[in-house]
Amino acid sequence: MKKIAVMGTGGVGQAYASRFITLGYEVMMGTRNVKEKLADTSRDAYGNPPFSEWYSANRNVRLGTFQEAALFGEIILNATMGAKSIGALKMADVKNLNGKILIDVANPLDFSKGMPPSLLPELSNTNSLGEEIQKTFPDVKVVKTLNTMWNGLMVNPAMLDGGNHTSFICGNSAEAKEKVKEIMKSFGWPEKEILDLGDISSARGTEMYLPLWLRIFGATGNGAFNIKVVSLK
Repeated sequence: MKKIAVMGTGGVGQAYASRFITLGYEVMMGTRNVKEKLADTSRDAYGNPPFSEWYSANRNVRLGTFQEAALFGEIILNATMGAKSIGALKMADVKNLNGKILIDVANPLDFSKGMPPSLLPELSNTNSLGEEIQKTFPDVKVVKTLNTMWNGLMVNPAMLDGGNHTSFICGNSAEAKEKVKEIMKSFGWPEKEILDLGDISSARGTEMYLPLWLRIFGATGNGAFNIKVVSLK
């Protein structure tokens, strides 16, 4: 499968789009309104340049609506803001998603009370964004992974200790998880560092790690860190 739809045009989506291009994939990014996105000259919440600047330097990446991108992609990657992911995927149209693998790297962060964000109450503890996507689109093979770290590490794990740190994966389809693991390995993730947590309900745990991640980031001022699971042999 060499056609990837990256839903979302923020820093995470840009990191994935760039990495997929270097690996020989055809990439289309999805957004709500193409014309408005390209005309937007404002920086994002983290101070990054507007998308139009990045896109001008990466014209081998296509840009379309969520619906166009979902139709294009053989695999879908959700890099939209977690609070808006369900709405964005509904705009993609269920018929363009059914039967496909959807890699969900988003987190249901709630910025309504400022920084640092918390998790949306309806998508935490007894639920998760990964589960909500799976419930909303039952014929989509949702795989949750790579949501527990900075986007630079997601697609280039070797930049930290040669990749000697842990990524998590979960989902209801064993076959889909194996295919996503192959993509992760192409990014540089060692197979021994990809820890399968089980079905999609495990997304509750990986998403609930984000409040701690944000506190570590705040304390260190550095997002280029990750955790490693070490156990007694």
